[in-house]
Amino acid sequence: MVIACADSRVCPSSVLGFQPGEAFVVRNVANMVPPYENGPTETNAALEFAVENILVIGHSRCGGIRALMSMHDDVEPSGLIGSWVSVGMNARVKTKAATHLLNFDQQCKHCEKESVNCSLVNLLSYPWVEEKVRNGELNIHGGYYDFVDCSFEKWTLYKENNLMDESGKVAVKDRAFWF
Repeated sequence: MVIACADSRVCPSSVLGFQPGEAFVVRNVANMVPPYENGPTETNAALEFAVENILVIGHSRCGGIRALMSMHDDVEPSGLIGSWVSVGMNARVKTKAATHLLNFDQQCKHCEKESVNCSLVNLLSYPWVEEKVRNGELNIHGGYYDFVDCSFEKWTLYKENNLMDESGKVAVKDRAFWF
C-alpha cells in the first residue's frame, strides 16, 4: 500500500515504477494519515487492505504542507484544507522548534519529511496495524520524493524497542537515497 499526496506532480506509480495492480494506492492532500481516534476517513478505511508493506510518501513543494506551515498558532483551522492538514500539527510544531532560524521554504521542506514521520507514528495507533508490525507481518516505510533534484529517499520504521526511541521520535533503519 502506498499513501501519497493528491498532487498531480507526484504520481506514485510513475515515481516508483508500479504497473497497474502492483500496489494499492491512497492519495490525499499532503499524504496525511490521521490517528485512529479521529474516526473514519477514506485513508484509514483503506488501511484494512494493507498486507505486507505500507509506504507513506511526502514530496517537495507540497501545497498541503505550505498550508499547514502558514497556519497561525492561536487560530483554529478554517475550511476543509485547514481542518485536514491540521492532522499534521505535531509535524509543524516539531519543525518550528527545529528550524526557527531557517526561511519559510526551508521550514516547509523539513516539515514535508517530518509529516511523513508523524503519519508513520499515526499508523501505529491503528490496533490491527500495530499488531501486524509487532508480529513482523507488516513493515512501515517513509519516503520523500524531491521532484526538483529528482531524488527519492526511503526509510523503514524500526520495529524494536517499542517502535520508537526514548525521545518519542520515530526510530528508523535502512535509510537509502536514489538519484
